[in-house]
Amino acid sequence: MTTSADPAEDVLLRHAALPLPRYTSYPTAPHFAPLPAETVAGWLAGCGPDDALSLYVHVPFCHALCWYCGCHTAVTRSSARIARYAAGLEREAAMVAALMPAHGGVAALHLGGGTPTALGAAGLVQLVSALRRLFAFRDGADVAAELDPRSLDDAAIAALAGLGLNRASLGVQDISPVVQALIGRVQPTAQVEAAVRGLRAAGVAGINMDLIYGLPAQGVADVEASARFAAACGADRVAVFGYAHVPWMKAHQKGIRTEDLPGAALRMRQAEAAARVLTGAGYVAIGLDHFARPSDSMAQAAAAGTLRRNFQGYTTDTAPWLLGFGASAIGRTPAGFVQNEADERRWLAAVEAGRLPVARGRPLNAEDRLRGALIERVMCDAAIDLAAVPSSVMADAAPRIDGLVADGLLRRETGRLAVTEAGRPFLRHFAACFDAFLAPAGGRHSAAV
Repeated sequence: MTTSADPAEDVLLRHAALPLPRYTSYPTAPHFAPLPAETVAGWLAGCGPDDALSLYVHVPFCHALCWYCGCHTAVTRSSARIARYAAGLEREAAMVAALMPAHGGVAALHLGGGTPTALGAAGLVQLVSALRRLFAFRDGADVAAELDPRSLDDAAIAALAGLGLNRASLGVQDISPVVQALIGRVQPTAQVEAAVRGLRAAGVAGINMDLIYGLPAQGVADVEASARFAAACGADRVAVFGYAHVPWMKAHQKGIRTEDLPGAALRMRQAEAAARVLTGAGYVAIGLDHFARPSDSMAQAAAAGTLRRNFQGYTTDTAPWLLGFGASAIGRTPAGFVQNEADERRWLAAVEAGRLPVARGRPLNAEDRLRGALIERVMCDAAIDLAAVPSSVMADAAPRIDGLVADGLLRRETGRLAVTEAGRPFLRHFAACFDAFLAPAGGRHSAAV
């Protein structure tokens, strides 16, 4: 680990290098286990008549592979393969809908990937129209999609707008041509600007942009320039993620040389630079790595204490049911988590045979729910009310909490614990205090900052 002449900075560097989960669920996905499809069918049957639903659809296709990507995706241009997958999505959704009693309707739909527009304009219309038939959508339901500016054409924009798209997330990552070449994603800023103009003209009100720091050959100035670009484009929300180099999980990341990656000290300065630029441009810091305009619903939810966190990250979605469709998709029911087969062929085989394509998951017990709620509030509010922490849980958490307080990352206030300004980038460390499953060495996760 790099050290500095400043002991306080050395403390931060030590924490920054610690591998920790991102806490988009609790227990986290590595602690899922094989789960019978019959169990999930029973969970689905327990949906209440007023329960709101959230749908996530995973489209695992891209036209080219970005070497930094940690998502479950594959490169294909086979129209037959894509069409078969799209038909499988409809079949899976129909099976799930048939197992569920009357419910309170869909409050949110998120199309992710991969690149959802790989389905083509007609394929998108067919899929979303089928979902609307199978699951009644609430008036004003949120419809969001992750989009690649390099492959976003007018037909796709028109199709998505016609389907009610009101939020688009554009992958920008970094605007430096040098960095782009080293991560396998060459994307001129003109393409991003054209995508924003097209979406705005079609009536898509919300524009999100994703940026990444910690990339090869990336300097602080590169991160600052990318953050300024996102603000100048008028993005309503900006997510600034630290690159997670996990080549033992994602073999294509071996295309990025470890020796080209910035160290912990530079990564920390990059994260600070992005936050400085965005807050200086009027954005509100949200949770760990998100920024939003004060008028945006995410900023308003954060101020009201109603911000949530799920497998897509920070969200304003409060639905108690998240149904995941597609290979590797993860969902949550009030009874527990469920993840589909990650292998596309196994997922298709199950769906085409009329079986739920369940691979694994985790039923939730009372302690899981309690600790999960604590971790979610930490990640969303950067603070926690001590009255919500049972004495037995606090006894487990106390040694880690004491260490964070001693290092200046947490402070004790009347009736609560809160992160300090220096501690905001280390929310995962605070959350880890309540993780009963975390190995002492942190496990094989990405660096915390």
